[in-house]
Amino acid sequence: MSTKQISIKPNNHRILQCPNHKKIELLNKLIKENSDSDILVVTSSDASEIIDNLEDKNIKVMEDRNLIKEKDLSCKFLISFDMPIKAIVYMARASCATEKAVMLLNESEQKLLHSIETLLGRVIKQESVEGFFYEVEAKKEETPSKYKKLSKSQITEIAKKRHEDATVEKKKSDKPKNDFKKDDSSNKWEKKKKAPNKFLGKDENGKAMFSGKSGERNHRYDGTPRDRYDAPKKVGKKINIKARKPKED
Repeated sequence: MSTKQISIKPNNHRILQCPNHKKIELLNKLIKENSDSDILVVTSSDASEIIDNLEDKNIKVMEDRNLIKEKDLSCKFLISFDMPIKAIVYMARASCATEKAVMLLNESEQKLLHSIETLLGRVIKQESVEGFFYEVEAKKEETPSKYKKLSKSQITEIAKKRHEDATVEKKKSDKPKNDFKKDDSSNKWEKKKKAPNKFLGKDENGKAMFSGKSGERNHRYDGTPRDRYDAPKKVGKKINIKARKPKED
């Protein structure tokens, strides 16, 4: 689809910001203010809804699918009721205007404007009409923070208190090494008193028997206790050292 050269000047080419639910009201206002001009309203949606709500029933309203078929169509004042599906379609709309063109643009349609301005080669100036501004969302009331801002000295004091509490807890939890629980089972580790070892006599082989575990390392075969230290049977060679007489001066 080829489009004709846009004949309107940049000063007469505008975008009017308007919420969707107020577009009909703004459209009737523009038609009333330019009643002596040849007006054409173009939309990408169903035109019947717009026609039903117009105050001036003589205004011509067309859909984009019908506009592109009318190659020789022209008007003095073109009003685009909404954003077209494609940028090239808007160029076909604007090429029909000879004096002035405006587009009623909702805030959600702003992101689609870039492709039209890129194809047009310039930015389209935007204006707002009194009473048809974008609705500003009310700012949510900031809930007060549960954390209060502390001074440097207060932060230091809190850190000191936490350190002291942690130190106390650590001392309570520390246990000395080899600290076993004292219960009945710990008695088995205690040193038991041994009963005196008694000589019971000799067995059939003549080996001494005792009441305890002591054997022949502590007792002789005859049952008598072994001496703690036995004198060595063999002694070393004796060396006689005679003292020398001092020399006379």
